[in-house]
Amino acid sequence: MEREVRVRFAPSPTGPLHIGGVRTALYNYLFAKKMGGKMLLRIEDTDQTRFVPGAEQYIFDSLEWCGITLDESPVHGGPHAPYRQSERKPMYMDYALQLVNAGHAYYAFDTAEELEEMRERLKAAKVATPQYNAITRATMKNSLTLPEDEVKRRLESGDPYVIRLKVPRKEEIRLKDMIRGWVMVHSSAIDDKVLMKSDGMPTYHLANIVDDHLMEITHVIRGEEWLPSAPLHVLLYRYFGWEDTMPEFAHLPLLLKPDGNGKLSKRDGDKLGFPVFPLNWTDPVTGEKSSGYREAGYLPDGFVNFLAFLGWNPGTQQEIFSMEELIEAFSIERIGKSGTRFDIQKARWYNEQYLRAKPDAELAQYLLAALPEQGIDCSEERAEKIVGLMKERVTFPQDFWKEASYFFVAPTQYNEQVAAKKWSAAAAGAFEEFRNELASLPEFNADSVKALLLQVLERNGLKIGQVMQALRIALTGVEAGPDLMAIIEIIGREETENRIDAALTKLAQYAA
Repeated sequence: MEREVRVRFAPSPTGPLHIGGVRTALYNYLFAKKMGGKMLLRIEDTDQTRFVPGAEQYIFDSLEWCGITLDESPVHGGPHAPYRQSERKPMYMDYALQLVNAGHAYYAFDTAEELEEMRERLKAAKVATPQYNAITRATMKNSLTLPEDEVKRRLESGDPYVIRLKVPRKEEIRLKDMIRGWVMVHSSAIDDKVLMKSDGMPTYHLANIVDDHLMEITHVIRGEEWLPSAPLHVLLYRYFGWEDTMPEFAHLPLLLKPDGNGKLSKRDGDKLGFPVFPLNWTDPVTGEKSSGYREAGYLPDGFVNFLAFLGWNPGTQQEIFSMEELIEAFSIERIGKSGTRFDIQKARWYNEQYLRAKPDAELAQYLLAALPEQGIDCSEERAEKIVGLMKERVTFPQDFWKEASYFFVAPTQYNEQVAAKKWSAAAAGAFEEFRNELASLPEFNADSVKALLLQVLERNGLKIGQVMQALRIALTGVEAGPDLMAIIEIIGREETENRIDAALTKLAQYAA
């Protein structure tokens, strides 16, 4: 009987969650749901020196905003609680000692100064990568080199020590990655990693393996930066006797800078003007503020769709996917091996598509939310008409007020370049006639207004293309926008008359 698919997202609360981490969480979620399995969140906070207040809550809030729902977590609980590694601390030593007793790990009593001396000796000997390994351990102070009674005395007297993994000297370690195929590493390239630190806390390597085993994780989907550690983890599974239940590994490609040169960082986002975090973040120590996609106006469903395509593709031309469609289409096999360039313009494009797909009644709420700050009242019906006209021209919800303010506030300035080219005595005369005859329209709507304008222009020997830009700046102040007749219908007869009057006065110099 096959095991239930169980995946985990296991971030450290050391600061805001990077967009690459969000993508890792998303791929875990899509895979788990596609396979009818479960996803859990585990907080890996064993390094208390790097713990940042608020970072854990930020992780919860970010996943919730993205629509990534968890089956087990520190918040939701579950059969394998607790889900914070710091709360699981007492058990890790037992597992480390199990490895020591089996001859797969050892106590190391070296001081920081002795470790530095060892590294300097190796550098002087032209060793490319100085490390504590199967060769150098023989020259250090550990339970493999010290007499047994001295080791016992040191332990009993409370001498500081770490527990290191005893990596074999000559062995080829193999694992099959779901994205990259077979990966082979020679054990001589792996150092004797610390498993238990001198403060009694486990390192990532030990805690990660123990927790994945106890939490019955079947698939480990994580970033490419963990690929060099994977052979070490394979050794740990073997030494614990857990090879039969070892999870399958999938190491995701890096998110690259827009130019493709290197991993995407916060500095890149700051330099190029886009966020690299899902939500706003304020550093609790420095007070430094970092922008997030949510507050910048990105919709969560569009953001998730964009993220999914950073390294994965469905093998079809389809680009717009709901979360349910992503789950249905997702497969590990369609994740690429090479890094993916980050394209903020594509993120903006996705946001535009998702905005435009929303009902006008929903979009109207974005506009209505901005109006009280401007001291403006507006009915929902009118707001719906405005957003219906403007939604093809906005990227973010906040753009509705920015781009549609002329529906509520008459222009006080006009595009001077258009005025100089398009405003003329003939146009001004036709606009005055048009303004005067608006009062006689029995029905005031876009169609009747256009019919009247065409009649006036014909009488004056003008074509609509000659005057439309001039009339547009008279009514809106800007040279481009949605259908002008629809704008006139929304702003109303009296406001249209008043705006034409104001423009005839203010732009009179161009009609001379």
